[in-house]
Amino acid sequence: MSAPAAPWLTVDSAVVSIALVYPMRGPAGMFGPTCELCAQLAVEEINRCGGVLGREVRLVPVDGGAPPAQVAAEVEALVSVGAVQGVTGWHISSVRQALAPRVAHRVPYVYTALYEGGERTEGVFLTSETPDAQLLPAMRLLAGEQGVRRWFVVGNDYVWPRRTARAAQRYALRGGGQVVGLGFLPLETHDFDEVLRRIEHSDADAVLMLLVGADAVRFNRAFARSGLDQRCLRLSTLMDENMLLASGAGATRRLYSTAGFFAGLVTQENLDFHGEFARRFGVEAPPLGSLGESCYEGVMLLAALIGQARTLDVRAIETAADDVAYHGPRGRLRLRQRHVRQRIYLAEADGLDFTVLAQL
Repeated sequence: MSAPAAPWLTVDSAVVSIALVYPMRGPAGMFGPTCELCAQLAVEEINRCGGVLGREVRLVPVDGGAPPAQVAAEVEALVSVGAVQGVTGWHISSVRQALAPRVAHRVPYVYTALYEGGERTEGVFLTSETPDAQLLPAMRLLAGEQGVRRWFVVGNDYVWPRRTARAAQRYALRGGGQVVGLGFLPLETHDFDEVLRRIEHSDADAVLMLLVGADAVRFNRAFARSGLDQRCLRLSTLMDENMLLASGAGATRRLYSTAGFFAGLVTQENLDFHGEFARRFGVEAPPLGSLGESCYEGVMLLAALIGQARTLDVRAIETAADDVAYHGPRGRLRLRQRHVRQRIYLAEADGLDFTVLAQL
């Protein structure tokens, strides 16, 4: 007798099923639990208000930490059998590049990770930060207030860090500075000795970190042990509270992060979000941060897109997208050219928390 099919492979016309693609393994797996809980919170809020097109919303989990081709094949299979009617979640750009051409023309795909910019695939909508709005003003502010002129870029070796590094080179020159070195390392790197030696010999006064999850955590610890935190500040566009906690307070001196969301932001929307998250999942839940919270944004935007178009047809959704707005922990947000426009902040690590310094 054959095993029963997984419940999400049973097509139910009374349900809108969404593939939630988030990391369950690898260096980004450390904030996967927060991604899942934030997305679940959004689904429950939507369903309390009647769902989407009068149908209940459900999540279908997919491991976005698997090899990109494997992730793309799994999601494409779900789309092909009608098991999901939309895709969202936080996953690295290599996964997005494999996934988008295979599914985005068939179902709406809301990508929630900060990324390198330039995504134009039909049916892809993006909720998070890009270098022009996030990195450029942060580098400009640090140059003006901290006197930073010489940057060294350390990133994982794939599309997001490499393209962002090229943007950083342009931004540094605009501010009268320069990028004095580049180091790209494989995902799941543990040994940073060589790149730390290069930073020391470069006379850099700042390091731009473009490392994912646990890789950034290990780098932070190695950086502090080397004593380079006495000389160089660090700026990351991918650093949340979970990563601070894993790094340890001794490894976060002069560490800055820029993002559209920080857990410590004092806004009514954020306070409400914290309250709902704590009531639903309890005080033992993983810490909130921008990476997990982005999955809440992804579900809310996907529901708003479908609701505005009043259909699941991706072409109709694309046509109606410029009229879409929704509310969430980041405030009231609108789409423009399929990207969400939002406030961006610069924060400095204070032990295991971030202190927001400025809106950029």
